[in-house]
Formats: sequence, C-alpha cells, structure tokens
Amino acid sequence: MMNDIIFSHPYFFWLLIILPAYIGWYVWKQKGMQASLQISTLKGFEKAPVSKKVYLRHLLFAFRVISIILLVTVLARPQSSNNFRDEKTEGIDIMVSLDISGSMAAEDLKPNRLEAAKQVAIDFINGRTSDKIGLVIYAANAFTQCPLTTDYNVLTNLFRDLDQIALDNTGTAIGMGLATAVQRIKDSDAKSKVIILLTDGENNAGEIAPLTAAEIAKTFDVRVYTIGVGTNGMAPYPVQTARGKEYIQQEVKIDEELLQNISDMTGGKYFRATDNQKLEEIYQEIDQLEKTKIEVREYTKRSEEYWWFAAMACLFLLLEIFLRSTVFRNLP
Repeated sequence: MMNDIIFSHPYFFWLLIILPAYIGWYVWKQKGMQASLQISTLKGFEKAPVSKKVYLRHLLFAFRVISIILLVTVLARPQSSNNFRDEKTEGIDIMVSLDISGSMAAEDLKPNRLEAAKQVAIDFINGRTSDKIGLVIYAANAFTQCPLTTDYNVLTNLFRDLDQIALDNTGTAIGMGLATAVQRIKDSDAKSKVIILLTDGENNAGEIAPLTAAEIAKTFDVRVYTIGVGTNGMAPYPVQTARGKEYIQQEVKIDEELLQNISDMTGGKYFRATDNQKLEEIYQEIDQLEKTKIEVREYTKRSEEYWWFAAMACLFLLLEIFLRSTVFRNLP
C-alpha cells in the first residue's frame, strides 16, 4: 500500500509566479515609507528605544504570502492516494531434454551442435526469473542430469560441463529422452508444464517409442516443443585419424515428421534450427510462448485533502487581520 499526495489541477501552481513581484512591491513600498528628516545631530537619539513592533510588523506580510500559497494549493485540489497492489506470479516448469549423441559433434553449427545447444540453453535459463527448470540428457539411453530447480547457477554449470562421453553415444533414443523428462515433470503442481526436446537425428535406440512417450506427456498435460538441429544437406563431422583430426561430410537426417507429430500431439510446436542464430530465435519464440504469467491488480482510493490547506489559509488570514487590528493598529 502506498500513500501519496497528488494534485488534480496542478496547473494552478502557475499562479505562484506573481509572488516574486508581490514581494518586490512590498520591499519597494517599505523603502518609500521611510520619511527623511534633516537634523544637526543624532546624539540625542542614540539611546532612544526602538519598538520591536517595527520589525515584527513584517509578520503580517509573511502571513499574507503564506495564505496566498495555501489558497493556490487549495485550487490545485490536493488528494491523498492509497494504492493497493496485488501481484500473483505463476511460474512454469520446464524440462530440457538434450540429445548428446555422437552426431551432435557435427560442426554445421559453431563450434558444434552440442556446444551451440548448450550456450543457447544457458542464455534461455538466464532469462527466466521464477520458473523451475531441469535437464535430461540422452543418446542410446537417457539420464536425469538435474531435476527441476530454481538454482540457475547450478543448472548452468551442469550445462557447461556436459560432454559426449557421459553416455553411450552410439544411438539416439528420442523416446527415452522424452519419457524420462515426462517422468520428472508429470507430478509438478505448476499449471504450465513444458518439455523442450532437442535432437539432430532419428530415433534408433531405446525401449520406449517416441509417440508412446508423447501420449504419456499428453496424459499429464505436458506440452512438448521439439527442435531439430542441423543444416539442410551435408554437414562436416570431425573424426580422429592417424593424421589427427579430419572431417567427413555426412548427410543430415532428422525425422521431422516424428518431431512434428510429437509437438502436435501435446499442443507444442516443432522448430528447425539450421544455424546458431536460428536456434537462438527458436528459444526466444518459446520464451514468448511460455512467458511467466504475472497477474497484477491495482486499486486506487483517493480522498480530498484541500480542506486542510483551506483551514490553514483562513487561520493565517484571520491572524493577520487580528494582529493588524490590535497589536499593530498604529503602525503603517
């Protein structure tokens, strides 16, 4: 709750520009009221008492100036504003299911597919504020690298430490990667549950079919966004030979129909990332589609406060009239 004083008609304060002229006129008038008298000597007046009223009479003018300021404030219509702000943040739970199979070493994305996917995912995580995020990795089998958490520092470090020797990378078990992510997120209390499934190939391993895992996700109201990573056509793939690191060109094979069916079945969307920039744009689009919902309700109650200023203005005016009629009656 916030208590503030606001003015409904603040433009009336422009009237105060007359005050400097009014004060200047008063000073000029006081100088003009000082009579001149020629005498031979001031010796006889050296010990003559000077009445304090001569100096205190300026209080009357000060009271009048204060009254003018207060009356202008009344015209500006001061009001007290009581604001009540009610915020409700509804986070979403996100599991990232990342393919780390051997083909993710291809360098059609820079420096390679896996490193590009890791960096973009880290940037995505850093853009969240209140969502729980987890990580599943998969190749020929699947493993939960990090359960749902809001400790983004731990999560980003786990992403950075990922490499392709953590699992058997001789296959791509898309169904296992999706099913493991569903298992981790299905019991979440969040109203919005999301899986981002990233792969660069076809399902050729694992005990669970991808569409079966998608059916399970749909049952638990989990939305799956699928991302196919890889350029169109051929991609350079590094291999170690007796002469060191060399490259061979391999055809990029992504089962786009499968990924499209998974996303359609669960209410998500399929994306194709052919380069680093496109991958970044995909995460940005997912971020917009699944933005944290913030419900803000604001109530404002205003009360008129001008009567305080009006009462004070009347008080100073009455005080001036009273003093001028009594204490300072005989002064100019």
